[in-house]
Amino acid sequence: MDRDVIVVGAGPGGATAAMALREKGIDVLMLDRQSFPRDKACGDGIPASVFEILCDFGMQKKVKQAGFYGITDLRIVSPKGLIFDGALTPGPRYGSEAHVVPRTEFDALLQQHAIEMGAEFCQAKVEGPLIEDGRVQGVKARINGSTEEIRAPLIIAADGVTSNIARTLRPNKHQDRHKAVALRAYIDDIEELPNRVEFYLYKEILPGYAWIFPNGKNSANIGLGMRLDYFRKRKGNLKDMMNVFLELPMVKKRLQAGGRLKKAISWQLFFGSQKNIQRAYDGVMLVGDAAGLINPLTGGGIHNAMMSARLAADAAQTALQRGDFSRQTLRAYDQACHEAMWASLHRSYLIQNWMLRFPFLVDFLVRRATKDGAFARTFMEKL
Repeated sequence: MDRDVIVVGAGPGGATAAMALREKGIDVLMLDRQSFPRDKACGDGIPASVFEILCDFGMQKKVKQAGFYGITDLRIVSPKGLIFDGALTPGPRYGSEAHVVPRTEFDALLQQHAIEMGAEFCQAKVEGPLIEDGRVQGVKARINGSTEEIRAPLIIAADGVTSNIARTLRPNKHQDRHKAVALRAYIDDIEELPNRVEFYLYKEILPGYAWIFPNGKNSANIGLGMRLDYFRKRKGNLKDMMNVFLELPMVKKRLQAGGRLKKAISWQLFFGSQKNIQRAYDGVMLVGDAAGLINPLTGGGIHNAMMSARLAADAAQTALQRGDFSRQTLRAYDQACHEAMWASLHRSYLIQNWMLRFPFLVDFLVRRATKDGAFARTFMEKL
């Protein structure tokens, strides 16, 4: 089972890495502990930029046939209850729009397309890297109840925040102020705002927000997230916070049967705003959530996961051509990630801190955007 590259994790980051590698003619094996389709804790909001990448891989027809729930507009509710409504900008190259898509459907679509492009898939729980003579030579994985050694000179780890590969190799950990905790649920008794996602930034949840992302008639993905250091200070729990959100007057009046929640699940997110996080090692590159690339302001990670996956594939091609899989060679991937994403991630973290210290700024920005069309366009572009 030797391969040129092993991709650990077949979610958006892993599937994108596999697709990008196959475009380059590289032999790749995808491993994931679960079979597909499978659920994934997420708000299910997929931005237009993600669908632009799917179009790059020739998936326009598949996306259209899937009939995903399209999103054209956005609502932001400020701490004082001020409301800003704005139109989302379509993708610049293919005119893609944002969608709300359950991850059971979205991830399976990408995983299957990677297989159709020639990537091999195996359901296996990766226990960690296979290290010999101080170098990573593959992975150790549980397959059908037994531990196997699968060899490859290069590993791309896309197995999320609980990545066993990252846990083994990473010397520095994420600090609580660069993490968040979130709760997601589904609701089917709410008066939805058709094709409009909603973000609520009220005092009790800053720095964070609650959301309502519609996915059909009277149906939505509903949830909230908060920075971990402030969540610990509250000494509360996410379910209580969700109940507070459902009691907000502008939310409560839209609940048709009291707000029955289902499939509630919580998870942690690692922001990409912490400095000096290493993402490349001898024989290994971390992408997506395993690399800690979540946007601190929006909590979104799919676009950055797919961007990092494509950059990892480029670095993999160079390493294979040179026959050199050392950290020194793969540092080009670290640098590429920094150049592509750091400015945006750092800016988002600064804005998050400003919102925490000066909540009235959110009220000011929402009020200004509501009155000034040019400012509103700039406001939306920065978001």
